[in-house]
Amino acid sequence: MKKLFWAGLCLFSVQATAQTVAVKSKLNTAADRIEAKVIEWRRDFHEHPELGNHETRTAGIVAKHLESLGIEVKTGVARTGVVGILKGGKPGPVVLLRADMDGLPVTERNSLPFASKVRTQYNGQEVGVMHACGHDSHVAILMGVAEVLAGMKADLKGTVKFVFQPAEEGSAPGVEGGAELMVKEGVLENPKVDVAFGLHIWAQTEAGKITYRPGGMMAGVNDMQIIVKGRQAHGAAPWASVDPIVISAQIINNLQTIVSRNLNITENAGVVTIGSLHAGVRSNIIPETAEMLGTIRFLSMEDEKMLIERIKTIASKTAEAGGATVEVKIPYSNHYPVTYNDLALTEKMLPSLAKVAGAENVKLIPPITGAEDFSFFQEKVPGLFFFLGGMPKGMDPKTAPSHHTPDFMIDESSFKLGVKALAGLTLDYMEVK
Repeated sequence: MKKLFWAGLCLFSVQATAQTVAVKSKLNTAADRIEAKVIEWRRDFHEHPELGNHETRTAGIVAKHLESLGIEVKTGVARTGVVGILKGGKPGPVVLLRADMDGLPVTERNSLPFASKVRTQYNGQEVGVMHACGHDSHVAILMGVAEVLAGMKADLKGTVKFVFQPAEEGSAPGVEGGAELMVKEGVLENPKVDVAFGLHIWAQTEAGKITYRPGGMMAGVNDMQIIVKGRQAHGAAPWASVDPIVISAQIINNLQTIVSRNLNITENAGVVTIGSLHAGVRSNIIPETAEMLGTIRFLSMEDEKMLIERIKTIASKTAEAGGATVEVKIPYSNHYPVTYNDLALTEKMLPSLAKVAGAENVKLIPPITGAEDFSFFQEKVPGLFFFLGGMPKGMDPKTAPSHHTPDFMIDESSFKLGVKALAGLTLDYMEVK
């Protein structure tokens, strides 16, 4: 009986391995076949970008595609988001795959034949609109993954939830949006999500490579508003004023000591930046108030708390020393948690990334001080977020056009690897869960 048991177990193992190999072969073939469509979709989205919470055209194309694959579709999630549910032929976990859809108020400056000519109103100004961060490629890649996995439905050991998310770049002050609103509206429920995977194209990493980091990979972020209230006077009589501009300059300089003197930089990075200072209307009037807007970046909750406390103390005491008062709002309009890759999940899934990219092309990187609202999913379920190289081979990362700039562009040869990576993670997680 024991011999029969072990013989049966070995036969089952061989059959299971053969089935896994067959599934992976299907994945590679399907990814090769879908590549041209992914590039075509991306070029269309790039030519027709839409700002956050206005991605109606993009969402319509996504929904139509998912429906054509027989995937259950829900639209209007978090305003313009689309969620597709693909139930596999076998029971298993629920895997969430996410792509962000929004463009940026940036006027495109490169010579691509599908460059954006779109213009719109943003914060009361006419602006160009551009996919200057690669979200067009994220949408196209996930549409490709949906088609690949829908074609393998019978082999899927679980359910895939495709999340096409609006407003990753943030919403207007006082307006909820993006991943945070999707979570509040229940995107992680019905069915309940077990794990979340996401990627971001990266213009300073060579195409064909994948980079990652366990734990805090991208910083958490709070924006801030500091209003200094002084006393107005004629510019010819500054002694009659409490000058909010001079006090603002002192506050800005004093804030620079937080990272250099209060943050333990051997443990984590941090950033305190003032990006906007507005005061006054003409040269010979010292105004009554000055407004500063800025951002802070952090890689732990402890550092976030410390940064906020020090900013408030420095701003209030500096203003008091000059005879002014101050109001500090942190966060002012947006907050993203740290993009935190679950340690056990990252270790478990690294072999999947190595299989599709080659172990030599999967690299550990230092943390990034940019932020990502994929972190709201990771607050609730284990998640893995990674970067997909999009820089043409041989280009210098220091001179390659960077994200959020008019010249931003990426190498489309990376898209097929993105499809294989997300689909491979899904299949492998379902296999080892």
